[in-house]
Amino acid sequence: MSNKQACSIADQNFNTPDGKKAFKKAIFSCWLGTALEYADFALYGLAAATIFSEVFFPEQTPVIALLLSFVTYGIGFIARPIGALFFGYLGDKYGRKNIMMITIALMGISTTLIGFIPSYAIIGILAPICLVILRFMQGLGAGAELSGGTIMLGEYAPSKRRGLVSSVIALGSNSGTLLASFVWLLVVQIDDESFKEWGWRIPFIGSFLIVLFALYLRIFIKESPVFAKQKEEMLKIRAQNVKELEEDTRTFWQKSKAFWIMVGLRIGENGPSYLAQGFIVGYVTKILLLDKSVATTAVLSASLFGFLIIPLAGYLSDKFGRKITYRTFCFLLMLYAFPAFMLLDSKDELIVILTIIVGMSLASLGIFGVQAAWGVEMFGVKNRYTKMAFAKELGSILSGGSAPMIASFLLAYYGTWIPIAIYFVVTAGIGFVTTFFAPETRGRDLNLIKDAI
Repeated sequence: MSNKQACSIADQNFNTPDGKKAFKKAIFSCWLGTALEYADFALYGLAAATIFSEVFFPEQTPVIALLLSFVTYGIGFIARPIGALFFGYLGDKYGRKNIMMITIALMGISTTLIGFIPSYAIIGILAPICLVILRFMQGLGAGAELSGGTIMLGEYAPSKRRGLVSSVIALGSNSGTLLASFVWLLVVQIDDESFKEWGWRIPFIGSFLIVLFALYLRIFIKESPVFAKQKEEMLKIRAQNVKELEEDTRTFWQKSKAFWIMVGLRIGENGPSYLAQGFIVGYVTKILLLDKSVATTAVLSASLFGFLIIPLAGYLSDKFGRKITYRTFCFLLMLYAFPAFMLLDSKDELIVILTIIVGMSLASLGIFGVQAAWGVEMFGVKNRYTKMAFAKELGSILSGGSAPMIASFLLAYYGTWIPIAIYFVVTAGIGFVTTFFAPETRGRDLNLIKDAI
């Protein structure tokens, strides 16, 4: 089968009535699953930044309590590569659909149970222990959920619109952040005592309704055309290439290059993203002592802008290429870091809100919108789910999950934001430099067994 024929599998599927119907179901299901994942994580980030220090670490100083809150936040990221390896392997072997049912259920149940944990005042040290356990379980499911949805959409999408279609995953993350920040903005309006006692629990417990709806939708979606509908053809393609693979004389670095490039790209996106929407929220609330609604309003507003920024980023990557678009976002993030903290220290509520919006627009929205299609295209079909998921989650541990914790430590140790801004530039810079080693994969045949490099 020629590359042109192989590349057209998703295109041919899209041009049939049944294919279009299945494509729409897949888009909605993947969007909702990612929305749930990021609603869970955004809720946890907002809670860690604003209330967990009081509920679970009341005997610590504000800075240390904030640090401990973000330590529990980082636990979820330690679990994510474990979930990525385990569920990614099963997804490559048995298909995307069933695994995505399991991961979304695991995430949703864990998030719901967080809302039922008694406070430190009631059960003492067991409270933060329960929080860590549930956060770990949440991370196990999230480690495969995001990559599973990204791969499903990438394998469904017409090749010429893969960047735009795959950006739906980023729209899902944005929708989840929007939902979480909107609900959080509502609950922080109640009086402090009620908020500390029961108000913060409402969004966590209520997330169970979204889980049930997402599970219902996923029962009716079909496997991607690349994995299932054309499975027999895929086996032929693999058979044609097996000899070439057996005679592969590439070095270990050459064989794993795509994996490590994905790790580097992820660091450049995830570090700045969780600094912008995680640490800075806590910094504004706990250190600058601005009202809780200020940072939450900023996150909510940025999420609204995301419905324009994300598809634009996907479109630009389709038109001009993944590399140049990703590189531009990383460069802008490097320029953003120092002015951002200077503006935050003004304590002017409007300036603070606008600063957070710009940071999230670049890191949490724009760059993420490009990453979705690029990640799918970078890996061969045989181990796409496992390798992509593990690479992304390893990058998350090295950047996203640890970023708020490291930033809090730097603040506690140095007492100034300057080392944090340097750290921000370094993480974005890693992504920037990595783009010079990465392949341009726009329009790549997703049926190929080998990685793009």
